[in-house]
Amino acid sequence: MNTSDLFEESYSALAVNKVRTSLTMLGIIIGIGSVIAMVAMGQGAQSTIAANIASIGSNLIIVSPGAQRGPGVTVSAGLGSAQSLTMDDEQAISTQVTLAKAVDPELSRRYQVTAKGTNTNTQVVGTNENYPEVRNLSIDSGSFITAQQVQDLAKVAVLGPTTRDDLFGQGASAIGQTIRINQIEFKVIGITVSKGGSGFFNQDDTIFIPISVAQHYLAGPNADGQPYVSSVAISAQSADVMSAVQQQVTDLLLQRHKISNPALADFTVQNQADIVSAASSVTNTFTMLLASIAGISLLVGGIGIMNMMLTTVTERTREIGLRKAIGAKRGDISFQFLTEAVLLTFLGGGIGIGLGWVLAVLLSKFAGITTQISSSSVILAFGVSVAIGLIFGYYPARRASKLNPIEALRFE
Repeated sequence: MNTSDLFEESYSALAVNKVRTSLTMLGIIIGIGSVIAMVAMGQGAQSTIAANIASIGSNLIIVSPGAQRGPGVTVSAGLGSAQSLTMDDEQAISTQVTLAKAVDPELSRRYQVTAKGTNTNTQVVGTNENYPEVRNLSIDSGSFITAQQVQDLAKVAVLGPTTRDDLFGQGASAIGQTIRINQIEFKVIGITVSKGGSGFFNQDDTIFIPISVAQHYLAGPNADGQPYVSSVAISAQSADVMSAVQQQVTDLLLQRHKISNPALADFTVQNQADIVSAASSVTNTFTMLLASIAGISLLVGGIGIMNMMLTTVTERTREIGLRKAIGAKRGDISFQFLTEAVLLTFLGGGIGIGLGWVLAVLLSKFAGITTQISSSSVILAFGVSVAIGLIFGYYPARRASKLNPIEALRFE
């Protein structure tokens, strides 16, 4: 039997009972479609997070405070309420880290903000004139905070476009308007260009004020009576020197904080690559979890294929006996049934890939979930479907090939 005859015979055998064949394929279709859709969601989330991180600055290094680490001491790794970084630390970094292009101290916290009968809860960032350069921020209208305004404790504010829309209406002119943060009035002097993003990296939903004002009127000093910062953002001169800047900052702060063992540092220094790597690790784990859950249906589908092929072997016992009687070898019978199983999963896998693609598009269009389908996930899903046919079709095919032709011909 040549190849074309083999596939024609396999197709005819599967087409005899279309309903049973379709229901058997359904497990493979759902499994492959679910895996592709879930992986597309995970990869979309990963690319979105990476883009958001890239949008917050170029060649960026972030220094965050944290509680002292050691025996019997609780770790608070720099992203909570620790106040171990001070303005003196920021000044030392600005003057002594030679490979830094610009340095931006930040003091951020969420506040309820009101304006003309409207209100919103948003992130308020105290910063200085270097923020736009360090964070790749542009001004759409008005101006950003100046060094003189920081020095004079001027109560001025720059709004992100989302915050502007929440407080004054879509696209409204907010320059010169007044807002209240923690019952303190601020004059709006600028609106930033929309950058998109969400979650912790959404600069569109942010208010920027002079850091001196944030420290004096909103946050107050730390336990030692010194003005503190939530983080220090540093823009390196180039991507090539980011590691060197990271090391310079680490050495400088260890010296200033009188810490001899780096493992006991009360601060963390991260660059964009570290942040992207950490975020990617989380999203990869999440993607694998989703894909594994969806993959369970593939296992169920494989069992369904084995069950159908075993039933088929029983139904076609006389046919198998007849073929053997006229000279068919065990390998011919085995290959025939194995081909049927692979063809079944081949067709189911193809339909499943189409279903997964459609699900990913629908999730992106109607649910607002970013999805990204890669060729590797499609190839993997298709390979898995064929492998399922081989694995779960092997036993029925082997059983068919071992039937005794005389007993098979007597089978009723």
